[in-house]
Amino acid sequence: MAASQPVRTNWHPSKKHSDVERWVCIYPAYINSKKTRQEGRRLPKDVCVENPTYAEIRDVLSVTNLRVGVENKQYSRECSRELHLRGRIRVQMRNDDGTPCNPELNSREDIMRYVSTRIPQLKTRQGNAGNQQTHVQAQQSAGGKKGKGKRR
Repeated sequence: MAASQPVRTNWHPSKKHSDVERWVCIYPAYINSKKTRQEGRRLPKDVCVENPTYAEIRDVLSVTNLRVGVENKQYSRECSRELHLRGRIRVQMRNDDGTPCNPELNSREDIMRYVSTRIPQLKTRQGNAGNQQTHVQAQQSAGGKKGKGKRR
């Protein structure tokens, strides 16, 4: 029997932490409370956010002391091919000397927890929740009979 081929990867020990290939990947599905663990959620549901986007993650991480990059990639466990579900965030966690860029965010899980706590505080999230509630209340208070009407 022939020996199996070695797995080829882009990582090499000579690469620095500042090389994009060494940065951590975060997909919105990792912190989506609507997803199950099998669908790719990585954190507990009570910590996660409902339907986050790559733009929200980018906005939250842009104020930290981390370098952030956006890539037009689709998560492999995502069933739908819609454009609004695409996007991957890459984050540089360590400097070239190996020290963390932000001492409070030492691991991938720390970054995901930080993002999931900050996204609900975004102005875009706070405005949408209020608009949805008033829209629902307006529909309920409209009342009246809703039917097909008379046929002629």
